[in-house]
Amino acid sequence: MQPFTRLTATAAPLMRDNIDTDAIIPSREIKSVSKTGLADGLFAGWRYTAQGGRDPDPAFILNQPTYAGARILVAGANFGCGSSREHAAWAMAEYGFRVVVAPSFNPIFRNNCILNGMVPAVVPAEAAAAIAEAVSSADPTLTVDLAACEIRRPDGATWTFVIDPEAREMLLEGLDAIALTLKQADRIRALRAQDALERPWVY
Repeated sequence: MQPFTRLTATAAPLMRDNIDTDAIIPSREIKSVSKTGLADGLFAGWRYTAQGGRDPDPAFILNQPTYAGARILVAGANFGCGSSREHAAWAMAEYGFRVVVAPSFNPIFRNNCILNGMVPAVVPAEAAAAIAEAVSSADPTLTVDLAACEIRRPDGATWTFVIDPEAREMLLEGLDAIALTLKQADRIRALRAQDALERPWVY
């Protein structure tokens, strides 16, 4: 997994609460079990003018020139609710998103973000609204600093976000769950050696 430390990029505001995984990638767009080939289906129900088509709806935020190449999404509460399909996180990652800023996340989607190298940055609802307004009315650039747990605007405005310490460690170091566990390899070996002395019959 690619480590995440700091990202300066275009941020797109999609301020709707309860954006579920079927909105993120409709089931009809899931045609494989791999992590690739899903980006075109991202937000397909909103992004295109007709179901199954690929004619962009100019009203949808990601189709607007200002937000071309956005890598940060600012959204409403309970982002990623609904079914537990990991394809939703895969589609977002393949499209290019590395950060989602929201007041809250569905826990399964949140974990899928982390496992796919995306930062689920939790901010209060009023902060999410302020960030969304800022990137809607002026330069849409944000800097997300995972080490400092801060979101910054070019004009100096700064917001603090919350992320679980273990998730932060995984993202900063580019570790999956197994690699995170193996950081404790010396302690694990020492524990097994001590246990073998105390309970030799187990071994």
